[in-house]
Amino acid sequence: MTGTADVLITTAFLHPGDEVDLMLGAAGLSTRHVPDLAALGEAERLELLAGVRAIIAGTLPLTAEHLAAAERLELIVRTGVGYDSVDLDAATARGIPVCITAGANRQAVAEHVFALMLAVARRVPENIQNLAAGSWQQLTGRELAGATLGILGLGSIGKAVATIAAGFGMSVVAYDPYFDEAFAAANGIRRAELDEVLAQSDFVTLHLFLDDSTRNLIDAARLRTMKRDAVLVNTARGGIVDEDALVDAVRDGVIGGAALDVFATEPLPADSPLLHTPGILATTHVAGATREARGESGRMAAANVIDVLSAAGAPRFVVNPGYEGVPA
Repeated sequence: MTGTADVLITTAFLHPGDEVDLMLGAAGLSTRHVPDLAALGEAERLELLAGVRAIIAGTLPLTAEHLAAAERLELIVRTGVGYDSVDLDAATARGIPVCITAGANRQAVAEHVFALMLAVARRVPENIQNLAAGSWQQLTGRELAGATLGILGLGSIGKAVATIAAGFGMSVVAYDPYFDEAFAAANGIRRAELDEVLAQSDFVTLHLFLDDSTRNLIDAARLRTMKRDAVLVNTARGGIVDEDALVDAVRDGVIGGAALDVFATEPLPADSPLLHTPGILATTHVAGATREARGESGRMAAANVIDVLSAAGAPRFVVNPGYEGVPA
């Protein structure tokens, strides 16, 4: 299929004929599903982009070059909460709102944090591998109850994590530049500065956006401030952690281990030391990949597109600096 469409969909989990496609079609909008724009020839890519009015975007990059070619573009919606894959400066310069589907995958990500923590704490992968190899070695793990959980980023997902942590009997200490004092007080969460959270916690989970202020925030120096048996969990964005420093820290016993769902380069190369260092557990950016979360994210994205393109409403969850009240 060649030619243009009203709505370009690059989210890999959305497909022709699904609920989102039907919603857009019922609103009179034509669609084109292209999970990877790089897979198109240049002429076809430029023709497609020239006519689209909205993009429902996945995790692969939407570059300044892509946006420059999309002359009619009115809106970009990311099916998720991370938007570092979109050239925000280029979109903002064009006056194109970039939106997220805030809250859609909150519970999914929060639950995956505990799947990762439990897997590391109870040494689940090692037990499975040993048993498959014919060994009945009964490895000793650790409990979450009574441990201190450090949360860096007490936003929507961080709050969901804190709520689950209470059920496990964990104490919670948190850092956030925009700390919600009321939520913390109601849920028994202690406030601390970033380095204090790292130093005090048995488990640390990251829920920060990736920008210039957070890139490589967890570097070699900060890893050295953590407890020697502490576990670092990252389901936010890979660039927040200096991955080379993390490999060194786990290999050398500076910290106890790590569990990662996100990486600076995705897909993660097969020869990455993150996959071959004992003590590091890695999953394929699936924290938000539940039927429930993906369904809600797709519906939210489609509703936002329909409202904006039909002039029925303003874009929701806009992240451009300075756009209708978004802080510069």
